[in-house]
Order: sequence, then structure tokens, then C-alpha cells
Amino acid sequence: MRIRLGINPLTWTNDDMPELGAATPLETCLAEGRQAGFAGFELGNKFPRDAAVLRPILARHGLDLVSGWYASRLLERDVDAEMAAAEPHIALLSAMGCEVMVHAEVARAIHGEKTIPLSQRPVMTDADWEIFAPRIAEFARRLKARGLWLAYHHHIGTVIETQAEIDRLMALTGPEIGLLLDTGHLSFAGGDPALAARQHAGRIVHVHCKDIRAAVLQEAKARDLPFLAAVLDGVFTVPGDGAVDYTAVLKPLAEAGYAGWLVVEAEQDPAKAHPLTYARMGHDNLVRLARDAFG
Repeated sequence: MRIRLGINPLTWTNDDMPELGAATPLETCLAEGRQAGFAGFELGNKFPRDAAVLRPILARHGLDLVSGWYASRLLERDVDAEMAAAEPHIALLSAMGCEVMVHAEVARAIHGEKTIPLSQRPVMTDADWEIFAPRIAEFARRLKARGLWLAYHHHIGTVIETQAEIDRLMALTGPEIGLLLDTGHLSFAGGDPALAARQHAGRIVHVHCKDIRAAVLQEAKARDLPFLAAVLDGVFTVPGDGAVDYTAVLKPLAEAGYAGWLVVEAEQDPAKAHPLTYARMGHDNLVRLARDAFG
């Protein structure tokens, strides 16, 4: 296969809810991730942000750094200000040999708010799009000059959540903007990850593989829950354990020559979903699914 399998530390410890997995050391996350079979990790809140410190820690476990989340506020500040804010993150990813930067716009976002229902999530106006699209395109061009692809992460509770919003971002920007396809977030938003894979295969530079528990999702929408409440109820799980058709998602990527990372990112309450058990399940399922698609 031309792809590599990574995992996000959300399986063990949660960035949006630090109380989940708070007592779990980074060493446990890394050791169990490697034991489950993964080749790399994305960043989390327990990772040191100094390459000289982080590099030997990962090396002890035979792991690479895949990428790391960056939260932009391009609706609120210009590209120069955004580049200055992002500089420590860019420098770390570059020093660690990463090829993509996970990027999401979080101006006005409610995904981290425990009491705000998702029906109140922000939606950009036409005027907002006229500001945002050229700014993110320029940010991406500058990032590419530093050796990193911008991998735009559509995310529940943010200004780019739905399939239509993803399509609009892709239409208003050029190939300087890469897409991070997140199967779980797009399913949560009512979209079709397989359709997005077919439509945007040439722009997809990173993939987050999380599955969706359809019954939990239906209940979360019926109750208009905040995003984090749905997470605690178990709306997400690892690939192959829910309703996402991964064969239909991965085949268009394989046909387009995708050669990046497939990252298991399935935030759950580690007290309910034993991390090593689910890491192994996600890895083994994804190996089988990727082998079928990529050969």
C-alpha cells in the first residue's frame, strides 16, 4: 500500500475535554498506539512543542509525527497576523518532517462549548466568504512555500461543517488549498463522505477516519445536543465499527493516487471505550479496508 496509518491521541486523552484521560501519561498513549500497529501520531495537548524534545520521545517508540491541529481566526485577522500566530506550529511541523498542517477556522465556533446546542453553530454570510476565501488561499500559499500543505478540516460546530460549505470552499479556492476529509464529521453534518471523496479526490491531502454510531447521532440531533455532549454519548467510534461505508470512501482516493496518511481519530470517553482495545480495532479494520481499496 502507498499509504500509512496513524492515530490521534483523542483515543486516550481529549483536547476539548482535558478531564477525559487526564491521568493518562503521553508515554502510555504512544506505547499503546505503537502496540496497536500505528506508524505515527498527530499532536495532542500532552505533546511537547519543542522538536528537540519531541523527536527522541517519538523515536523511542518508532513513531513519526503525522501532523497537528491549527485553529485559525482568518475571519478576524489578516494573513500577516495569522502567519505570526501560526509560526511556532509551522516551525514544529517543519522540523518534524510533516507534510501537511491540519487547519480549521474557529472564529465564532461552538464545538468546544459544553452548553451551546449545535443548532446555534455559526454560518458564514456571502460577505464573510468574500473575506475568508482569499485570506485562507493566501495563507495556504505561504504555508506551501514553507513546505507544508494546508489540509482544511471541516468540523462540527464551525463555519465550515456541511457538504455544501466544503464544496463552496473548494470552488472559491484553487489547488493551494488541500482538503482533510473527516468521515465522522461529515457524516455527523448530514453529508456523504463517499460523495465528497469522489468529488474532491484530487484535493484531499489528509484523511481522518472516524466512524459514526447512527442511533446515537439520531438521538443527539433530536435532542439538539452540544457537540461535546454527543461525543460523551458515544456518537463516534473507530472505522469499521459504525455506519460509514469505508470501501466507498477509500476507493476514489486510491484511484486518484492518494499517498498520504489515514488517521484514526475517534474521540470517545476512555472510561467507556478502552483505548488500547479501540486502537487495535481501528487499526485492524483500517488495514483490511485500506488493503481492499489500495491493494
